[in-house]
Amino acid sequence: MAQDEKQQVFSIPKTCKAGVVVNEGPNFHVEVRDVPVPEIKPNEVLIKLNATGICHSDIHFMSNDWSLPPMSTFGTQCAGHEGSGVIVAIGSDVKSLKPGMRAGYKPIWDTCGTCPLCRAADECYCPSAIFTGLMIDGSYKQYVSSPERYTTLIPPGVDDYIAGPIMCSASTIYTSIKASGLRAGDWAVFPGGGGGVGMQGVQLARAMGIRAVVVDSGNEKREMCLGVAGAEEFVDFAEVGDVGGEVVRICDGVGAHAVFVTAVQAYAKAGEMLGGRVGGKVMCIGLPPKGTMHIDVDPNRMCFKRQGVQGTLVSSMKDVDETLGFAARGLLKPICEVVGLGKFDEAVQRLRRGEVAGRVVVDFNRE
Repeated sequence: MAQDEKQQVFSIPKTCKAGVVVNEGPNFHVEVRDVPVPEIKPNEVLIKLNATGICHSDIHFMSNDWSLPPMSTFGTQCAGHEGSGVIVAIGSDVKSLKPGMRAGYKPIWDTCGTCPLCRAADECYCPSAIFTGLMIDGSYKQYVSSPERYTTLIPPGVDDYIAGPIMCSASTIYTSIKASGLRAGDWAVFPGGGGGVGMQGVQLARAMGIRAVVVDSGNEKREMCLGVAGAEEFVDFAEVGDVGGEVVRICDGVGAHAVFVTAVQAYAKAGEMLGGRVGGKVMCIGLPPKGTMHIDVDPNRMCFKRQGVQGTLVSSMKDVDETLGFAARGLLKPICEVVGLGKFDEAVQRLRRGEVAGRVVVDFNRE
C-alpha cells in the first residue's frame, strides 16, 4: 500500500476492540472487550492497527513471571508490541507525519532521546525506556498512541501480516545476527527456529549469505524451516540423541559460528553446539522466567577457543528500518497464521503451550 501524501481524514470512534488481560498472573486469559480510544497529546499520532503479532514476551508480561512490576502497576490492560496499521490522526505539534501513512508499533514506546545510549542508537537500553504492553497499552488494542519521534513508518509493499512481527521478532533476531559478527558462509544455529523469532532469523541469515541450521521438533516446523524459511538443515531434538554432536557434524565437523537461542530450554546445551569453533558465540535472545535458566560456562573453553556468550534485547529504530528493508525487497516471507478476534485467547494459549509454528497474527478486521 503506497503512502498518500495528501492529508486524509478518518472517522475516529469513541471505543475500539482490544484483547484485555484478565486475572493477570499464572492463570491469565485474554478477553476481547470494547475499550476507549486513547486521546493523543500534541506530539503524538493515533494509529489504527490492522494486525498484531503475538510474542512470547506478551505471555511473560501477562503471567508476571519476570523480575518486573506487574502490568497492573502501570494501569496497563493490553499486552502486545508487534502492531501494524495506519496513522489516522495527529497531534497539533506533529510536523512530519500525516494521516494515511502506514506505521508500526514497537516493543519500546519511547525513550528519553538524550542519554548516551539514545545518542549511540542503543536506545532500547535507555534507562527511561517505556516498554510497550507493560508500561503502556500494547498492540492488543486496535487504536494506540505513539510519539512522533519514535514512530516507525512501514514501506510500500510490506503487508501488515509481515510488518507487525517485524516490529519485534524479526528485527530482534536481526539485531542479534548483526551483533554476532557473522559473515557470509558462516554457520548459524537456531534452537527453537521453528518459532516466529527463529524462523524469521533463518530467512534473514539466508539473505545475508549465512548458512542456517534449525534445532526444533515436529514435521510442520521441519517443512516450514526447510521450505519458506530456507534453512539448510533441520535437527529434530526428539529424534536425535546427541543434538550438539549432530550440529557439530553438520557445521563442517567443527561447530557453529554462532548459536541464536530463542527457545529458553536450549540454553543448557547451547555451548555444545559451538564444538571447537574458535570465536564461536552463544547469542542469548529468549528470556526465561526469573531464576529458571542459566548457562554453564567453562572458562578454559572460553579462553582456548575464544568463545563467548552475549545477549541482545530488542532493536533500535535503525535496525527496525533495516529489517523492514529486507521485507520490502521480498526477502522476508510470511510465516504466520492469521486469526480473527474471536480466536485471540486461543492463539495466546497455544503459543503459551508451545503449539505454534511460525507466528500467529491477529487481524483486528476479522471476527
